[in-house]
Amino acid sequence: MTQQIPAAIVTGGSKGIGEAIARRLAADGHPVVINYGRDTEAAEKVVETIETAGGKAMAVQADVADPIAFETLFESAENAFGAVGVVVNNAGIMGNSLIAEASDADFDRHMAINVGGVFRSMREAANRLPEGGRIISLSSSVVGLNQPTYGIYAASKAAVEAMTRILAKELGPKGITVNAVAPGPVETDLFMKGKPPELVENIKKMNPFGRLGQPEDIASAVSFLAGADGAWINGQVLRANGGVI
Repeated sequence: MTQQIPAAIVTGGSKGIGEAIARRLAADGHPVVINYGRDTEAAEKVVETIETAGGKAMAVQADVADPIAFETLFESAENAFGAVGVVVNNAGIMGNSLIAEASDADFDRHMAINVGGVFRSMREAANRLPEGGRIISLSSSVVGLNQPTYGIYAASKAAVEAMTRILAKELGPKGITVNAVAPGPVETDLFMKGKPPELVENIKKMNPFGRLGQPEDIASAVSFLAGADGAWINGQVLRANGGVI
């Protein structure tokens, strides 16, 4: 009897890296719950793309900063697809500001979404995932690059990495792996917005391959960690950045 592939939840799964992850996990056989914040049309388009390719997917609106968001996501997934086995914490925001000029509101919003959202997801997953479950969070290579104007964002992602390493030890006895993927610059609409061509070219030159990452590059890393070949990888931060750091 063929074992059923468990469902996956992907937060921020309607665009960019999240969309690529959702599509890849669906291609791997996972029924996918695509969480989104506001853009219903974009989320439904991803669902349609996955279903057209023969996969299973559904879109669920929830604000990851809301304390009850993940209870809603898990219940929706379980009702539609059965047990959840993979949780990908992709939703996040990135604002750039010198620390000296940053507002309390900027700081609080980054912490509420980038840290609070991942914390609540991890907590819910820790109490729901079965043995063999996977928790994968998106960090960022800016944690290692230490670039000016990324102070608040990098701090929020450093917190994600710390929680990843600690939760991996806490959930090891349950047979659940906890890892993070830390992309470098990736060619998404969000990343490209407002950047003049010369800046983009300079960013490309930072990478030994001379190009920006693609969403599919990150999705491949997540797929590995979510699959059978990633079963012995635990408590790690995989810098999927082409060697920029």
